[in-house]
Amino acid sequence: MLKIEVILPENQIKSISDALKKLSVGGITAYKGWGRGRTAAREIHASKGTEIFTPEFGDRFIIEVVVADDKKNEIIEAIRSSSKFGKIFVIPVSEAYDIQTPKKDEQVI
Repeated sequence: MLKIEVILPENQIKSISDALKKLSVGGITAYKGWGRGRTAAREIHASKGTEIFTPEFGDRFIIEVVVADDKKNEIIEAIRSSSKFGKIFVIPVSEAYDIQTPKKDEQVI
């Protein structure tokens, strides 16, 4: 099993979610965070005047999905075709358990 984590500088969660639904990916987790990277944060007005401030950290959108090893390439391709910017990280998952049932590992996803 693999955990695929996608970090996006822009909100493109809907297009990625739709692409993953077409591949029958069961569930995804999406949340908003803050970070810095190549994409600069948006400038904001610091006071009532004309002073502009560029924060060190900007909004980021994170998507996480756990999939079987054999689906990795098609899922990564679907994410890349649905998004213009961002990073994809692939992390091995050694074990997974369902809290309500005795299912474990790939039966959980």
